[in-house]
Amino acid sequence: MKKYFLYLVALFGLLIMGCSNTNGLSGGKPPKAYIEIDNKKFETTLGTYCWPSKCVDTAGPVELLEGKKPIKVKSGENITLVMDYEPKPNEIHVVQMSDNKETEVMVKDNHFTAPTQRGVYYYSYGVWWLDEKEANLSHGDAFYAFVLEVD
Repeated sequence: MKKYFLYLVALFGLLIMGCSNTNGLSGGKPPKAYIEIDNKKFETTLGTYCWPSKCVDTAGPVELLEGKKPIKVKSGENITLVMDYEPKPNEIHVVQMSDNKETEVMVKDNHFTAPTQRGVYYYSYGVWWLDEKEANLSHGDAFYAFVLEVD
C-alpha cells in the first residue's frame, strides 16, 4: 500500500511539472496587445485564448466590440501591431471582417495598411506561441479584436 501511495505521489508530481511547463509564458492570461496609428497607441480587446493556466472562449470580434467606438483612420494608413511582451508570439494572423466577408490581411514586420474604401472594418488579430521543435504544438494562443473606421 505504501509503495502504491509513493507511486501515485510521484506520478502526480510529474503531471504537475508537465502542466506547469510554460515555455517562458507568464501571467494568468495573455499580454495586452495594441495597434499603433500615427504614433498613437490603442488597446485591443482580448477575446478567446488558451494560456498555460486556462482556456477562455468568448464571442467573435463583432459581438465582442459591440457598442465600442471605432478607431478612426485614413485610407491606406499604416497600422502597427504592438505587444510589449517576451517571448514574442512566433505566428500571427490578421483577419478583416466587413459586409459579412472575411479577408486575410497581409502583415509584414507587424505592419499592415488600412483599407482604401470608406467604411467600418472589424479585425481579429490571432497570435500563437508555437513550439520550436514539435510541429503543431502550441504553448499559448490569443485572439484580440479591434474595429477601424476609414474616413
